[in-house]
Amino acid sequence: MTRLILAFMIAISFALGISGCAAVRGNETSGEHADDATITTRVEARYAKDPTLSAMRIQVHTNKGMVALTGTVNDQSQRQHAENIAAGVPGVKSVQNNITLRVRLRRNRLPILSRDFGSYLT
Repeated sequence: MTRLILAFMIAISFALGISGCAAVRGNETSGEHADDATITTRVEARYAKDPTLSAMRIQVHTNKGMVALTGTVNDQSQRQHAENIAAGVPGVKSVQNNITLRVRLRRNRLPILSRDFGSYLT
């Protein structure tokens, strides 16, 4: 009887152990999830070290080696630079660059009233 209970417990433990490793999200295995997390961390670390991108707000999401970038940068060269950095990380299969350019609004200059002529200068 003890052998039967022990065999049953081992069988249950084995079955639970295999199913626990099967999938984390959707069809992605825990190994793929770890690889995606590693890729995301490496891309973010390279951005933090880069003087032109360290202050930018760029979000990195990785799924099965495909990196998606979102956020804003000041100009097109920074956008392209961010994509190139991400593409250079080991394990990256492709990069989807959804980074937008920051719009800088200029403040309108208010007309100044001239004391001499009583008119507005621009």
